[in-house]
Amino acid sequence: MFGKGSKLYSIFKSKCPQCHEGDFFKYRISINPKKITKLHDNCPNCNLKYMMEPSFFFGAMYINYGIAVALFVAIFIIAKLFFGLSILQSFIAIIIVSFLLTPFSLRLSRIIWINLFVKYNKIK
Repeated sequence: MFGKGSKLYSIFKSKCPQCHEGDFFKYRISINPKKITKLHDNCPNCNLKYMMEPSFFFGAMYINYGIAVALFVAIFIIAKLFFGLSILQSFIAIIIVSFLLTPFSLRLSRIIWINLFVKYNKIK
């Protein structure tokens, strides 16, 4: 399920969706906001062009929206049920956690988006 050749492998390892060898992002996770979503132009291994068309990753905004909504709901439920926080405190918790997880969410949405369009192709 998480082995090479599966979409989940490419998503969680941030590897090229076509060969699962080359890195998708130029940098591992970074504190610098300019480096968070920097991609290679092409896969270092199979030469797949990541930006398939101009503004290709605009569609990743929809994936990011879904991730954010799921995260907000989960944080709200955890804050209310397990910690007994008030509504205002729950919303403050949502804001803090979402601010901290934004870099991961942005990266995750981009890698999910490209995996929707590119199939694994084992290169010999």
